[in-house]
Order: sequence, then C-alpha cells, then structure tokens
Amino acid sequence: MLAGGVGYGTKRDCLKGEPKKGNKVVVVGGDNYRIGLGGGSVSSVDTGRYSSGIELNAVQRANPEMQKRANNLVRALCEEDVNPVVSIHDHGSAGHVNCLSELVEECGGRIDMSQLPVGDPTLSAKEIIANESQERMGLLIQEEHLEHVRKIAERERAPMYVVGETTGDAHFSFQQADGVCPFDLDVAQMFGHSPKTVMVDETVERKYANVTYEAAKVDEYLNNVLQLEAVACKDWLTNKVDRSVTGKVARQQGQGEIQLPLSDCGVVALDYRGKAGIASSIGHAPQAGLADPAAGSVLSVAESLTNLVWAPLAEGLDSVSLSANWMWPCRSQKGEDARLYQGVEALSDFCCAIKVNVPTGKDSLSMTQKYPNGEKIISPGTVIVSAGGEVSDIRKVVSPVVKNCNKSTLYHIDFSYDELRLGASAFAQSLGFVGSDVPTVKNPEYFRDAFNAVQELVNKGLLLAGHDISAGGLITCLLEMCFANTEGGLEISLDGFKKADLIKSLFAENPGVVVQVADHDKAEFKAILDAAGIAYIKLGKPTEERHILAEKDGATYQFGIDYLRDIWYETSYLLDTKQSFNGCAKQRYENYKQQPIEFHFHPEFQGTFESYGITPERRTPSGVRAAIIREKGTNGEREMAYVLYLAGFDVKDVMMTDLITGRETLDDVNMIVFCGGFSNSDVLGSAKGWAGAFLFNPKAKAALDRFYAREDTLSLGVCNGCQLMVELNLINPDHKKRSRMLHNNSHKFESAFLGVTVTTNRSVMFGSLSGDQLGIWVAHGEGKFDLPMSEDDYNVVLKYNYENYPGNPNGSSYNVAGIASADGRHLAMMPHLERAFFPWQNAYYPADRLKDDVTPWVEAFVNARKWVEAHRK
Repeated sequence: MLAGGVGYGTKRDCLKGEPKKGNKVVVVGGDNYRIGLGGGSVSSVDTGRYSSGIELNAVQRANPEMQKRANNLVRALCEEDVNPVVSIHDHGSAGHVNCLSELVEECGGRIDMSQLPVGDPTLSAKEIIANESQERMGLLIQEEHLEHVRKIAERERAPMYVVGETTGDAHFSFQQADGVCPFDLDVAQMFGHSPKTVMVDETVERKYANVTYEAAKVDEYLNNVLQLEAVACKDWLTNKVDRSVTGKVARQQGQGEIQLPLSDCGVVALDYRGKAGIASSIGHAPQAGLADPAAGSVLSVAESLTNLVWAPLAEGLDSVSLSANWMWPCRSQKGEDARLYQGVEALSDFCCAIKVNVPTGKDSLSMTQKYPNGEKIISPGTVIVSAGGEVSDIRKVVSPVVKNCNKSTLYHIDFSYDELRLGASAFAQSLGFVGSDVPTVKNPEYFRDAFNAVQELVNKGLLLAGHDISAGGLITCLLEMCFANTEGGLEISLDGFKKADLIKSLFAENPGVVVQVADHDKAEFKAILDAAGIAYIKLGKPTEERHILAEKDGATYQFGIDYLRDIWYETSYLLDTKQSFNGCAKQRYENYKQQPIEFHFHPEFQGTFESYGITPERRTPSGVRAAIIREKGTNGEREMAYVLYLAGFDVKDVMMTDLITGRETLDDVNMIVFCGGFSNSDVLGSAKGWAGAFLFNPKAKAALDRFYAREDTLSLGVCNGCQLMVELNLINPDHKKRSRMLHNNSHKFESAFLGVTVTTNRSVMFGSLSGDQLGIWVAHGEGKFDLPMSEDDYNVVLKYNYENYPGNPNGSSYNVAGIASADGRHLAMMPHLERAFFPWQNAYYPADRLKDDVTPWVEAFVNARKWVEAHRK
C-alpha cells in the first residue's frame, strides 16, 4: 500500500500539455479482461460482503513484463528532442473511463470501443470501459507524430492502439461499432463539483492496561521481543527481490560483511555519476495507533524521518515529501471513523508544524474481514508513511553498522522531547499488553531541529555509524548495529536516562537515534548539537568482546551478540521454510553468519579512471563498437551500456526486433552483450523464448551466426543473457554433453550481494583479474549451472567463494558462477558485474577503498576494449 515513487523527470516532461481538438487518444499495454472490476467499491466495504466471484474480479493482477514494454516506449519518447506526448495517465480505478477522460479533460473526446483490445469476448460494454486490467497507459499524442510513436512501440514490442481523439466539444463518450454509446456525458458532469459525503460517528474512549514487568527477567523479555515479526530479521523478504536492478542502487537493505537487512533507508542515484540521488524510507506504528490514533500518526511520521535522516538531503528536512497510506476498518464499529479523523488531524498538524508536505497518499478504509457466520475480524487502524527526498551526495549515506574503533563514542539523541514510555511497544506486545502510556513527539519544533542537526553531522562526515530507535527499543538498535559484524561489541551505560528504569531504558520506543562519533570529532559533534539545543546522552564505546555490556544503577547486564543474533534471525528462518525448498532455509540459517564477504585485489589495481585511461567525461567516439542486445522483459541494459561506454566502447542499443527485421546485422560491431532481465517473463523457462527468437527468425539467426564465425569478436552474457548463451550452446558447442541452466536449489528467486573468486584463467575479460576476490550482485531464479562433465572440461573463470548455500546461491556444479569458451573470447556468467563497477554500487566494500573511482570489475571491460583494438580487422 505504498503510493510513493522514486525517480525524476525533466521539467518539460513533468508538466501536462493542453489537449487540442484532433489529438489522438492512444492506449499502450495489455488487453481488457474481467479484472479489477468495481475495485473502488469492493475495497471500501468489508471483505466478505460480496460474493467471492465479485471480490475475485475486483482484484488487480500484475503483468510486469508488459509494464516494462510500455515503460520502454515512454522512456524512448521522453529521451527524444521533441516529446510528442501531450498528456499521459496510468490505468487505475475505473479503467478507461477514468484514465481516458482525464486525458482529454475539458476538451472532450470520443473513444471507438472497437479499437480497444479485448482479451475476453464475453465482456459487456460496461466491463470493457471500466475494468482495471493492469499495465496499460493512456497517452494523448499529436497526430503528426503518430507514425513515429508507432514505430518505436513496434520496436519495443509494446502493443499500441489508437482508440479515439479529442473533439473540442466538451463532451466525452465511448462509441461501439454499431454507433451505440454506452457512455455519453458532458465533461462538466464528470469533472464538476462532487457532492460532499457527511460521515457521523461517536468518539469511543478505549483504555488499555499498561504492561507490568520484573527487571530480573530482562533476558527472557529480550528473547521474546527479538522474535516478534516487527522486530526480527527480514531476510526472508529481502533475499527474494532484486535489490540491484538499474545499477543505480546506492543503498538497499543488506548491510555489513554478512549482509543483514538493517538499513534504515533506501538510496538510488539519479545517474551513473554517483553524486545526486533520491532517498526513501517508511514508518508505521500500528500498536500505537490502536492505543492512541493521534500518537500513532505522529510516530509513523517520526519513524519515516528518523529512518531517512542518515542520507544527506539537499535541503535538510525541507527536501522531504511524505505519502500517507491509511489502512483503517471504517464503519466496522462505533468510534472507528472518529479515530480515523483523530489520526488524520494529528498527522496534518504535526507535518504542518515540522514544515513537511504530504502531497500524495492512498487509503484502504475497509480493513475488516466478514465471515458467513456473521463474525468480523477488524484490523487495527494505522497509517504507513513513506518519505522521500533529494540526496546531495549518495556516498555520504551513514550505515547502521558500528565501526570497531575503540577511539570512538556512541551517543543517544532524543527526537521525542517526551519521557520514556512503554505503551504500544514491541516489549508490551510480547507480554500480551497494548498499554495506554504511549510516547509521542511533544515538541514538533524540537523534532525539526534535531533532524536538521543530525543532517549537519551527516553532511560533515562526523558520523561513523547511526541507527534509529523504533520497534524493540534502544537495546534492539544497539544489537542491530553489531549484528552485521563478525567481531566486536559495545560497553554502554544507561545511567543517563535519569527518570527511567532498566526496562524502559532498553525497550521504550520514543523516537530517537544512536550515533557513533570518532573521539577526534567529539568537540565539533557536541558544538553542533548544543547550538541547535538538542539533548544527547553518552552511551559508551566499542569493545573487542563480542557482547553488549550495559550498566544501570550500579548493576551490569551482559547480552551475547551472536546468541541474540540467532534469536533475531530465527523468525526469518521459520518464515523462509514456507517459501524455500530442499532444506535451503535451514542451510541459510546455519550459514549466514559463516560466509562473510572477502576482498583481495591484484597488486596492480589502483582504482582510478586515470590508471585505465578512461574518463566519464568522454563525448567523442572511440571507433570501438559494442552492442547490447535485449528482448522484451530485459531490465539490465542501461547499466551494461554505461560500463561499456565508460571502458571506451561506442555502444549500440539493439532490440531483438532490430535483428528480426534485418535493421541490424551486427556486422559493424566487435562485441555483443546479452543483458539481464526476464525475457518473455520466463514463462517458457529462463531465456527459452529469447533463444527461440534467434533460432526461428532467419535474419536474426544469420546475424548471430556471422558474428560468432568471425575471429575478431567477443561476447558476454549476464544473468538472463548467460541463460541465453547456454541455451544456444554458444560457450562449448563441441561438448557432447550439453550444459544447462536449472532452477535454483531453493526453487525461489535469489537476490544477494556475495563474494566470488576470479579463478586463474586466460580469458579476454577476466585473465588479468585472476586470483581476485570481489563482491558482486546476483539476482536470478534459474541460475544453477548444471555441468555434466568434469570441471577440467570447462573454462571456469568465476566461482562463488563458498560451496554451501547461500554463499553458493543456486547449487551450481563446482560452485561455478561463470564460464568462458575454450579460447576465452565468449563469457557467460550469472552475477551482475555491471552493477558493481563503482564502489557505491557495492553493498559492502573495503572502507579504505570507498573513495576509489572504480572497482576491479571495470577492468574486465577495459580488457575487452583493448583486445578489440588489437584484433579487429
């Protein structure tokens, strides 16, 4: 239920043009089906009120490959010197009726229903115009550009339909082939003033007993809290989604040498220059919302911002925009609508007070399940807040992983201006309580000042590490700061929390953060906070011992980090058993902490552009040509094109339709790269359909055969491209027993940043990297190399560092991650080197090399360019 988007556009493309009579109405994307019918209505009543058939039809179904095709078309139009798009709108609630009417606006328009693509012939007229089948875009195109747009759509395999035009008569209609108009209204009737809805409710005060506890049971309490889903490790979620696609991801969930999901925010670079970016985060407080809807809203906003604060924002808090996504069981019982009003009002007042806007949002106000026997289950009302803002320097984002530096100090910085409270905490929940004594932010102005003060610390590089305090309280925050390390711990004092006992000091979830500061920066750190009037407490220092030693009122408490990390991880393991096969969940649980990422660079590596004779400033052709080859569903082409360009190639973009039609022959290029992604949505198996596009289209097949028959050519296949090369038998065509790419042993998609070793080899791209140990991204579902012959029969150039899962993420024979042809010219590999050629793209990198221009992976592409220069004819 997140409504926030990450990205940017030019001002030209962000502003809609004015519809003029004669503009063409275009629909791009999939067919119409009985999908998403009445979604707005069904989502606004109790689940179970309508028949299962009606509710099923109301559910939208995604088609990500179709979305990518439509996106590729839009991307191409945005990159033209003249953008022919007057206006654009996605298909959401009410389908064509809403989307197309908002395109034509007051100008009016007529839609020819016979031109709408219908995948289900049983659809009625109402169902055709109002269904919400996903992955369709509505565009208003100037007529003189129509054929040009159609050519681009055909190249991208994006289905495009001209379905109508603007009329200029302030009238909007859908017309069937027989002339009948099932929908025919004046625009004023559609866009006029909607009648106000008046909701009447009564405030119902509900009080919840506050939690009771005994300090002597602190270890038992901590074990229970760490296993709560809201507190526990989320690896079971993050390990199955692609966290590296685009090559612009500068910060994702995984942190540290064992890559645990601990990051507070996500950061994406705007381009490959690695400077400006966009940070995003979320916050929610469902238990607090249950106890006090106003406090729940404030805490949701506060958590989103204490998560976001670690990225250096271009204008501090003024850079931030929020999206409020309301999840509420309205009308389910007396008082719920009144509680929603309180929550919305509190969020509005707090955001106004801290001067942060909320321009967008979403709601699902029917969070109630109704059963045939009359029983109802009501979800606690809550708001999920997503925050985003422009980042001034993606390389300055602060990590939550504590640095094992004994000449440093950890501090607690309060954001709440409230006394420590246990109401609605994970601690209270673990003991079966809610509690009415809920913390909040007492002083919004103080919160704003605290946020901007921490921003100054981030911008000046004064923080070695930092983490927010939220679910699980201070002790969870401190443990998580240590979990991703394999060594070291903390010694802290809680005596600075004067008015709080041990349990409140450890488990209260008042908004706040913990920061680590080098001792030589302490004076400047304190001066900044003192000048801003922000309170802070000295907690303690790192220690070599693998524990957190906490003192409170003369007593000492010891918490074993590795033991508690397994407790924290166990919930993820148990959930992972529901999605992973072949015992992989247990293997992950046993091995995650024993497979740290290790780096070893060859002595000649300097890490500079200059050492490779390359520069991102190059704007003149080199004359060394390479081509990226992609199919519908490919998603890794842009990062691959950039690293080729950076290495000195002139890069050509080749879509399979170019080869099939003969527009492209590959005769003028010396290197081709088959890019990663999900060609044809992998519905026939990974790269099977892509291989068919070569094998069963004569012009494409002839171009490929001519390319591989030449002796001055190189090729690379990554991920889906690797699967294609193996499917086409391009690496070892002489082998009697063919290699295959099989489903991962876990039978699920695997996403990870892990360690690989470049084996001793003489391949063109990797020969000079022999012996290097590097970090790299994997993102695949069918990445298992099934090599039926002995290892000596293959030119293995890349191996995973560990034999066991998840270090070997797919169960590949001999731990193989990449193989080359016998002559070393053609390389197929599953990991994404094109997403790890800058240090900031790496989820973990040696601290003393973070300021390097490039990683050793760029050398592979420089090697390829130099080989072409020496061998081209």
